[in-house]
Amino acid sequence: MLQDNLILEHYGLNELNFDTIKSYRDRFAEVKPAHPWNALETKEFLYKVGAWGKVRDTHKEGVTLAGLLLFSEERIITEVLPQYFLEYRESKGNEEWTERFTSQDGTWSGNIFDFYFHIHEIVRNSEPQPSIASSLTEVLINMLIHADYNGEGGVILEKQPSHYVFSNPGLLLVPTDSVFSNTVSQLRNPNIVKLFSLLGLCERSGSGLKKVKQNWSLHHYKTPAIDQDVSMHRTVVMLSLSTQERQVSSSEKDTYNTSIDDSGNNFKDVEKYQNTPENDVEIDSYNKNEYSYNKELIEELKSYNNDVNSFNKEDNYYNNESNLYNNDVNYYNNNHNSYNNEQGENSSNLVNVENIDTKLWDIAALAREKKRLSPNQMEHIILELCKEKPLMLKEFAYLLERTPDGVRNNYLTKLLRKGQLQLKYPNQPNHPKQAYLFNKKDIER
Repeated sequence: MLQDNLILEHYGLNELNFDTIKSYRDRFAEVKPAHPWNALETKEFLYKVGAWGKVRDTHKEGVTLAGLLLFSEERIITEVLPQYFLEYRESKGNEEWTERFTSQDGTWSGNIFDFYFHIHEIVRNSEPQPSIASSLTEVLINMLIHADYNGEGGVILEKQPSHYVFSNPGLLLVPTDSVFSNTVSQLRNPNIVKLFSLLGLCERSGSGLKKVKQNWSLHHYKTPAIDQDVSMHRTVVMLSLSTQERQVSSSEKDTYNTSIDDSGNNFKDVEKYQNTPENDVEIDSYNKNEYSYNKELIEELKSYNNDVNSFNKEDNYYNNESNLYNNDVNYYNNNHNSYNNEQGENSSNLVNVENIDTKLWDIAALAREKKRLSPNQMEHIILELCKEKPLMLKEFAYLLERTPDGVRNNYLTKLLRKGQLQLKYPNQPNHPKQAYLFNKKDIER
């Protein structure tokens, strides 16, 4: 497998798409307006970000493989990687694609940078809930940074009415059953990761898919499924937009926060549906594409389609089966004695999702989408949240997708000191129900 830091000595700036480079630099400057690299010439900037390389002992230089994939054009990329191929396709549930574009159609550059932002725009416009759109682009970025671009079949995103399927060449570098709980990043393409992370689009923490699973649990969608096709050397991730069949009773909700072992439950739903007898009509249709997927996964997709009509039943939207996310919040809270005086009781450590309405979720959307925000942006979001209602530290961590320590040390303490926030129990800093309130007197001053 070619390493993405490989220097292509015979590929220079002329092999790159300068519209893509400009788009990247504009976004970089937006994320890091005071960064010294903004003043660099094109070649030196590309060298700093890992898209250009220099061979020290020969004084030769050229585009790196990562730089070629992000900033070149399809025809030139396939000179080095003949199997390279990107595709997005969408249908209404029949055999015909209502929308489809590929890296080969000649209407755009065909590189992975422009592919990401093209799909990002489609997802943002088609998915009204920011949290869903954010999770979809999270899986997309994971697919792009972990794909084996020398492998066959290409990188493909398929949208159906009830699910999304992400498929890429290359098998996982970590055990399948640890993908949604892993916190250690195993990188196939470290330079590609660097190029995207400099724009705040990904991190090296290995927690991206873990957050997707948490978000899917919050919306009561079926657990994301991962299939490893060893014979085809491909990884397939399926995200259902169908809700869980099982409903939690009101009496059960009170006792549902018992911790569970994630590693034994990641594929609970997949196993539940694997042996469901179905006709082969959809499988036949699916296999007409350039490669076939694992039959169990296809049956999973069909099973999900059966209950797509329950998608809008949101009466218990934030109430049912949120235990998966709460387990992680509980993990965080166990480390922070300042607001965790009742560690022996799990219920005191968990976010009550009934208190988190959609308005709060939407206010904090930008913080979840962008992992690197300026302090002023984050403080503004926190203040807007507190204008709606008093919030506890664990609720901030949940809404912003940041660690409690980070939220408290970097933002809340500063806002308290500036007088823009105040404590609900100012004389009892360690109160188990301590919360942060917007200081209306600050506006009056």
